[in-house]
Amino acid sequence: MTLRTETDKETGVAVVTLDRPEKLNAIDLATADELAAAWRAFRFDDGVRAVVVTGAGGRAFCTGIDRGVEVPQPSSPYTIDDPLLAIGPKVNALWKPVIAAVEGMACGGAFYLLGEAEFVIASEEATFFDPHTTYGMVSAYEAIHMAQRMPFGEVARMSLMGTAERVSARRAYETGLVSEVTAPGGAVEAAVRAAAVIASYPTAAVQGTVRAVWSAKEAARTQALAHAPHLIALGNLPVERQGELFKGRGRGSGEFRLR
Repeated sequence: MTLRTETDKETGVAVVTLDRPEKLNAIDLATADELAAAWRAFRFDDGVRAVVVTGAGGRAFCTGIDRGVEVPQPSSPYTIDDPLLAIGPKVNALWKPVIAAVEGMACGGAFYLLGEAEFVIASEEATFFDPHTTYGMVSAYEAIHMAQRMPFGEVARMSLMGTAERVSARRAYETGLVSEVTAPGGAVEAAVRAAAVIASYPTAAVQGTVRAVWSAKEAARTQALAHAPHLIALGNLPVERQGELFKGRGRGSGEFRLR
């Protein structure tokens, strides 16, 4: 199992942990399936009234898709197969509140999870960035998810600067991506504390409120996401060329500006 789920029956809070620290919690096909199954299971578990999602190890919340995973693609420019499309709670129709607790890096495909959480709590050592453009890939789903949470210019800058810049937890707080910054190692504790408060309220009212908040932006978000596969199909470099760029990341690519 690459996903750990622990539920406190007294508080009604479940903690979902991506448990691949040796891979910086990158998501392989098994993890993607486990995440989707976990969100669907919570829909039927009345003992769970709020959820915290985090990553093991402290170095990373999640670093997106595992580059070692092979995902065959159809030849049509009108569709793509993306194993991360079903990893979020909302796409699995879970309307119980989900809080993301970020320690370390959150980048690329991590935004599929952050983009479907109600709010994000981060340690002061957390960083956020989107490497897609650096490696010849279109940041489509990721940028669209972040555009629901950050000002346009901030999303554009993070998406376009690739690996050259990382957004600090403090800057993420200033721009609205993060709702609370904690001391190092404190993100999960703070998220569980907030989740326990929410879980103590009548769950029907809480879920209705979650649904109402999401409905405010749902039409624009849904329309934008519908364009994503076409933009990716048209703009991505061939997989072989992406691989060459990714393999060359050690040559100077470790340098980045933290803002």
